[in-house]
Amino acid sequence: MFRALCTIKPRTSTPHRSVLLSQPKIQAARSIQLHNKRNMSTSRKVVKKVLSVETDEGAGAKVRRSIGTPQLKNLTPFLMLDHFYTPSGAGFPDHPHRGQATVTYMLEGVSLHEDSAGHKGKIEAGGVQWMCAGRGIIHAEMPQSGNGLPDPRGLQLWIDLPKEFKMVEPSYQELGPAEIPTAYPQGEDGPVKIKVISGKSHGVESPVRPLGGCWYFHVIFNKTGTIFQDIPAGWTTFLYTLKGSVRVGSDSTPHGPFNTLVLSAAPDQTGVELTATEDNTEFIMVAGQPLDQTVVQYGPFVMTSREEIQKTFIDYQYGRNGFEKAHTWKSEIGHM
Repeated sequence: MFRALCTIKPRTSTPHRSVLLSQPKIQAARSIQLHNKRNMSTSRKVVKKVLSVETDEGAGAKVRRSIGTPQLKNLTPFLMLDHFYTPSGAGFPDHPHRGQATVTYMLEGVSLHEDSAGHKGKIEAGGVQWMCAGRGIIHAEMPQSGNGLPDPRGLQLWIDLPKEFKMVEPSYQELGPAEIPTAYPQGEDGPVKIKVISGKSHGVESPVRPLGGCWYFHVIFNKTGTIFQDIPAGWTTFLYTLKGSVRVGSDSTPHGPFNTLVLSAAPDQTGVELTATEDNTEFIMVAGQPLDQTVVQYGPFVMTSREEIQKTFIDYQYGRNGFEKAHTWKSEIGHM
């Protein structure tokens, strides 16, 4: 229907010739690109460091908690971070939620899930479940062990929901290990890969769409190296170290396992420079859009006022507004 508004002249310049580069030249070119990006970008830095100490939680589970402790509160939009280990028979039986999202990422082993809305699932090692609790749900999370399975280990992050989404219907986004896209900042033969659980990294985007801005990456260095990861301006960002040792920005301090590193968020800091100082270094990096709202939390209930929390108690007590099965539903996996 539309006609072209311009003409295309025949090409008269010398025909393009393809050039095949050797692997060392490719790596050198990528190093130059990284150097140029560093010169144009300003890295965030570590402003707070909290070591996570293992404690008991749930029915026999072991948990390293950082966010949500007295040492690290008010890290909007993040409410809690648990690095859990569940010996045989341990787990998290039936319990309610309202007003937040819970993100469960399995590092080893398998975990089963079941809820009062009829949803059942299994999270395998390298897989993620992004659950929006919304107005209310009751569920059980029971990691599986025995029968040759490795002991379950994973991470669970609680993220506050924006006020306008706190009473939405519960929903799930689940990705198996093969469904989580992977970015290779320096090529597939390079020293690092990034599992993009949510958000964007080096041209790769996750299909997960949280309610509220949140990027979640699992960064894996098999060799020492350096990358620069872009982060939206002003977002709250932290790292949690799993293995090896990492430096942040221009600071020469190495950070070992089980530390939560809160990063600065100055307006001119466009991202973060990350350097693995040991082979086989792994950590997660999570960035979230801060929420300008009050947090009133009572256990698994997270609202924005005391009145809303009191209403949640009443809803749970009388079995309504998302808690209709509060006193009748029992999970199968939580009572095996």
